[in-house]
Amino acid sequence: DYILQTLVVIYCNQQPLCKWRVPFGHPRVMFLLFLYFFNIVAGQIRYTIPEETKKGSLVGNVAQDLGLDLKRLRSGRARIVTERNIQYTELKTDKGMLVVNERIDREQLCGDLTPCSFSFEIILENPMELHHITIEVLDVNDHPPVFKKSNIMLDISEAANVGARFVLDSAEDPDVGVNGLHNYALSSNDNFVLKQHVNPDGSKYAEMVLQKQLDRETFPHLSLQLIAVDGGNPQRSGTVNINIIVLDANDNAPVFNQSVYKATVIENAVKGTYIVTVNATDADSGSNGYITYSMSNVRSNIADLLSIDEVSGLLSVSGQIDFEKDNKYELRIDAKDQGGLKDSSKVIIEVTDVNDNAPTISVMSFTSPVSEDSPPGTTIGIINVKDLDSGENGQIICRIEQNAPFKIKSNLRNYYTLVTDTVLDRETVSEYNITVIATDSGMPPLSTKRTFYLKVSDVNDNSPLFSESVYNAFILENNSPGVSLHTVRAKDPDENQNNRVSYILEDSYISGSPISEYISINAESGVIHAVRSFDYEQIKQLLFVVKAQDGGSPPLSSNVTVKVLIQDQNDNPPQVLYPVQTGGSLVAEMVPRSVDVGYLVTKVVAVDVDSGQNAWLSYKLQKATDRALFEVGLQNGEIRTIRQVTDKDAVKQRLTVIVEDNGQPSRSATVIVNVAVADSFPEVLSEFTDFTQDKEYNDNLTFYLVLALAVVSFLFITCLVVIISVKIYRWRQSRVMYHSNLPVIPYYPPRYSDTLGTGTLQHVYNYEVCRTTDSRKSDCKFGGAGSQNVLIMDPSSTGTMQRIQSEKSILDEPDTPLEVRKNIQCSLFRCRGAGRGVFCWKHRQRFRFGCGEARFR
Repeated sequence: DYILQTLVVIYCNQQPLCKWRVPFGHPRVMFLLFLYFFNIVAGQIRYTIPEETKKGSLVGNVAQDLGLDLKRLRSGRARIVTERNIQYTELKTDKGMLVVNERIDREQLCGDLTPCSFSFEIILENPMELHHITIEVLDVNDHPPVFKKSNIMLDISEAANVGARFVLDSAEDPDVGVNGLHNYALSSNDNFVLKQHVNPDGSKYAEMVLQKQLDRETFPHLSLQLIAVDGGNPQRSGTVNINIIVLDANDNAPVFNQSVYKATVIENAVKGTYIVTVNATDADSGSNGYITYSMSNVRSNIADLLSIDEVSGLLSVSGQIDFEKDNKYELRIDAKDQGGLKDSSKVIIEVTDVNDNAPTISVMSFTSPVSEDSPPGTTIGIINVKDLDSGENGQIICRIEQNAPFKIKSNLRNYYTLVTDTVLDRETVSEYNITVIATDSGMPPLSTKRTFYLKVSDVNDNSPLFSESVYNAFILENNSPGVSLHTVRAKDPDENQNNRVSYILEDSYISGSPISEYISINAESGVIHAVRSFDYEQIKQLLFVVKAQDGGSPPLSSNVTVKVLIQDQNDNPPQVLYPVQTGGSLVAEMVPRSVDVGYLVTKVVAVDVDSGQNAWLSYKLQKATDRALFEVGLQNGEIRTIRQVTDKDAVKQRLTVIVEDNGQPSRSATVIVNVAVADSFPEVLSEFTDFTQDKEYNDNLTFYLVLALAVVSFLFITCLVVIISVKIYRWRQSRVMYHSNLPVIPYYPPRYSDTLGTGTLQHVYNYEVCRTTDSRKSDCKFGGAGSQNVLIMDPSSTGTMQRIQSEKSILDEPDTPLEVRKNIQCSLFRCRGAGRGVFCWKHRQRFRFGCGEARFR
């Protein structure tokens, strides 16, 4: 068509009245002459396809449409030449078909420009032919309208007049034509109606118009929905929520002094460059007259480039202004007072071009190597040179930099052919570096160089390797969270991104918990940190796997095992298991005066939950009533006599034993052992009860003195009766105690296993204890045999005991408490008044059932 039109022009030049008459220098005439002299045949075809057409779909039969033979396509090395980085179509030279090669997205290709098309050339060689192909891309409805925000916040005064307008944010739909944004709809409400407007550029926006005055006291806030619908089939829509807060009493909205502001800005203007100042006035006073300015209904690409001072209304540059992207900006400025009323004005900004883009050189075809017997004029490459600037800033001159046996020719606009100029001699020069320089005509001119190597060579095939097969780390328990434990390192012999190693902690579990609760690893440095403090008594070691992964695609990786050994600290003091320290009771070990030297009085039993030398225990006698009478075994804690007991030795012996471990620093525990040195129970009983009884008498002394003064005459008669009763009672008690040998079986704690290598001995003892309630006023009888005697006295008891029966068959009576039946050693006694009392014990738990009541200790 282009050639036919040109022929018509030439013919009309010879006819005086032809309307197509043009001067000889017309570009169409020159183009035809150019084709004639250079033997180049040119044609053009136009196809139409919808966007998102599948890859491989047929576009058109190029060979048939151009009238070319398939052999000509193959012999002429037919190929597509395009200015774009993406080649959307592919030429099937064997069939002469043009098919879709890449996904075509109309919105990415043309934006909102319509109609949308792209062009390319099909070049054939020997002789050279150039055919221009234009493909128009039709829009499909593949995008719904989208609002930039999910919520629109509006502050509207209840004093707003009916008819007040509120411009709403517009939705953006990349589709065009009927598939673009069609209209808006507002959810049903009593106060607002929706009106739509069309901008000069064809875009639509909506505004709410108040049709019924608001009442803040009735409805302090309203929630509406704005729906944007396109015109495609099927229709697509987008929704935004409108939240309206009703304010009080502001009856004047700001008013701009101009409805449209126009300004110009040069591209590449520095940040903060002044553009224009908008101005609005408000008749209100005070806070209701204070106006703030903001940009609204602004496209996302403009919001990043421009900013406005909300107080002064000064619009300035805040980003990189690029003429090649947008040569004009349109935006709306809102002026809003403190009452929520606002007015809008349009600002149109024209962008002035500067020569800020150097030419770009794109290689369409390049052949290497070239045979040395190739004749002069052999084509070795086709390049495309383009400048994004406009006017003179976009005019380009192309040349070869150095003196080389090549030259560059321009056959078509922006296309250049690199050919040989002389016969090449490989023995003289085996390779060439050809540098092409493209320079534009701007002031100052910008240029680009491209070097071609007339001669043409590689992947992520190495995984990271750790320096060790297993990493061992050590850390003391009770560490601080976040402390560094160890560092793992892996190296990758690849380069660039392929040798960038990241460290990942593989999923594993320790005691049912994920390993991430114990340790963490820095993905870049490989430093392993403790997430929490460790306790050696709970966990001895951590075993996990670290993976090193490079940044290749696909990535390669390797694993290494890391073992963290937790070391023990002396953080637990010894625990005394026996003798048990009681609060109100006095525990005493009985030692007959006739025992031999080395007699085992008792044994202090202690354990330490630490390990190693931190759990090695030693026993020392810290204090004693008589240090010359007893000694403590350093390793076993046994308390033995070191001399014969004499009559001068006190009945009550108090020993303080300290138990120390072997840690650094050492920890210790103290236990008090009471020893009763006596041959008979009454002697011990009187010795251990005098103190308690005296204390009780002293506490009640005031009470008895007052009582004596009040009833002095009655006290005299009562004392006579009491004296006689006491004499009889003590006579009977002495006879009972005389026939009792007071056997008591000692009890030690159950067996403890020495798993940590401590020096504590393993022993098992049984311990049987009997206790009286207020032994001064009661008789007691103890049953059971044993090798040692232990007496437990409770000075706080006030009950009266007449006698103790050791027969355990009485425990099987129906009224005996249930606790007495469960393998518990017990003794029974009768109370002075009525009823039966029971005293029981089991291991370290001791409890007593008194007369009619039970008390646990």
